[in-house]
Amino acid sequence: MLSSLSKAFSGVTLCSAANVLSQQTRNTFILKRRNPPKLYKKNQKPDKLRGRHFVYDLVEDTTVKKKPNLEVVLTSFVEGIGSKGDVVSLKPHVAYNKLLLPGLAVYKTPEAVAKYASSQDEKEKELHSSAYAQRTVNKLQEIVLAVVMNKDQPWVIERWHIKASLRKAGFYVPEDAITLPETPIAGPDLMKQGKEFYCTITINNLEKARLRCRIHHWSTEPSERLPYVFEHWKMEAEPLFGDTTAPEPRKE
Repeated sequence: MLSSLSKAFSGVTLCSAANVLSQQTRNTFILKRRNPPKLYKKNQKPDKLRGRHFVYDLVEDTTVKKKPNLEVVLTSFVEGIGSKGDVVSLKPHVAYNKLLLPGLAVYKTPEAVAKYASSQDEKEKELHSSAYAQRTVNKLQEIVLAVVMNKDQPWVIERWHIKASLRKAGFYVPEDAITLPETPIAGPDLMKQGKEFYCTITINNLEKARLRCRIHHWSTEPSERLPYVFEHWKMEAEPLFGDTTAPEPRKE
């Protein structure tokens, strides 16, 4: 029986040479001898190298070396990067995966720069004031802005209230870029607590973002403060003006 098993497994190998993956890799290691051999004179027989002569120090490993940025020419507007005809310098993997493969850019050459250069008339027709304007619009429309108002003193929401609330949220917006609803919002009124209204933020006098604002009353007296609502922006809120559409902007 042992002889039959040995014959059965005689042709089986643990690792077949045909299945070994042979793939080239572009690796370059720059080395330096720690103990360089002595120079020899002309027509002199070189000395035999010793073991210490085969000890090397690594000078540079090109596999971990940072690759230089890749310059490409945009063939269309790309949010957060640039407009058609712009020459941008990006990391190689970003330029290849996000621009070159989808066909949004080509490699920078004099011919490509001349081909995709946008004329002044084409730039004026573009609906984007800058490469980052649409990204700013998206960020503003994602958040729910808490507008904190006094619970004890009378007030009417003005543009500087929205500006201060945006500054606390990390956005710096001038007052002339803020458009309030047509209907004035006055208080204090606990019936308006937690209700939403919309403001319009104008970016570079072109793009407009609809900003969700939520009223929150605050008192300087700790005993008069309303209970804290954890992550209020995740909860549903009633519209202040009875519908979910933004009212007409106030003319100021």
